[in-house]
Amino acid sequence: MRLPDSFYATVRTRLSAALAERDLDGFLATAPADVAFLVGFFYIATERPVYLWMPREGDPLLVIPRLDEEYAAQQEVTVDTVSYFEYPGVVSAEETLATALSGRRARRIGISAGLSVGAVDKLNRAVTGVSLVPTDAVANLRLTKFAEEIPLHEAAARICDDMLAAGRELIADALARGTELPREDELARHVIGYGTDRMYADYERVVYTTKVAGGLVYAGPNSALPHGLPTRRRIQPGDTLILSLGAAVASRFVESERTFVVGEPTTEQRRYYEADREAQQVGTEAMLAGRTCAEVNRTCLDVLRGHGLGEFIRHRQGHGIGLQNHEAPWVEDGDHTVLAPGMLLSSEPGVYVPGHAGYRISDTVLVTESGPRRLTSYPRDLEANVIEGVR
Repeated sequence: MRLPDSFYATVRTRLSAALAERDLDGFLATAPADVAFLVGFFYIATERPVYLWMPREGDPLLVIPRLDEEYAAQQEVTVDTVSYFEYPGVVSAEETLATALSGRRARRIGISAGLSVGAVDKLNRAVTGVSLVPTDAVANLRLTKFAEEIPLHEAAARICDDMLAAGRELIADALARGTELPREDELARHVIGYGTDRMYADYERVVYTTKVAGGLVYAGPNSALPHGLPTRRRIQPGDTLILSLGAAVASRFVESERTFVVGEPTTEQRRYYEADREAQQVGTEAMLAGRTCAEVNRTCLDVLRGHGLGEFIRHRQGHGIGLQNHEAPWVEDGDHTVLAPGMLLSSEPGVYVPGHAGYRISDTVLVTESGPRRLTSYPRDLEANVIEGVR
């Protein structure tokens, strides 16, 4: 699961150049995804801080809780490491960091814009004589995926597609047996468990920053809530059902979402489904290098507006995916980032009709020199996503 040392060496070289451009002496990584990206250390984020010092010149330094020392060794993390005993600690994590940095020349230190005000205050009190400067240096490096990362996303895509198949099969089996259909929460447990089991069956050591597999399941009127959580409502014949699933190999995420119809679709269901499928197809094809996120988003959502469904649009076309399931860039009108080869994006327009149902189809799409390439491949046509119990 660990990427080769050459990957981290390249990352370090590119980060050094980015820091030089910004007149920064180093970067202090505090987010699990940034730490994993920069040195390959995956850990459980708790109240105990982890600090990774990445100097513009010289060797990195990792400050971790003592209880994570063995875990870092298991992951073959090779950077210099110092530890503190506990949180809040007689000697705090920030004081441990300050001691380790003493004698190292640093006056301007880059930090992530997502660092909390409280964390910045603790650092300012402990690490004196420096300026903490929010920077996008690491975020920009993560915008485009390295060649070594793509196979991990591809592996996650295969698992994610299989999770969709497992969810569909659970419902189809119940229909074939004539038994009651699963509840939303039961279906969610089933697909998440399937994805998790696959991960541990396929890989000897599983690491992640947030989760291995996850999913949202909602049916009928509940599916009209884009971020609704699974309930104890039992799925019923005639329902529109959204399976919104994700999986991550070495914390390289993929999402694959499909809308299913339980039984023969009505005219209304066909109308909404086909409009969303068309928008997703057009929007995916628009993910071309050189276009902006805003342009792609408008191209996609204008399809739904053209079908007279503008009032049922509740969110953007998509977002970036990487070491986090949601990260920059944002495929939305307000993001003018220019797409470049190596960017990994979700394409997931949705139609949400209150009191009726929601319709969303999502693929994880890699921007390439020759055009967009879907990593997820589960069927998108309506007939393939009608669930019936015929054996």
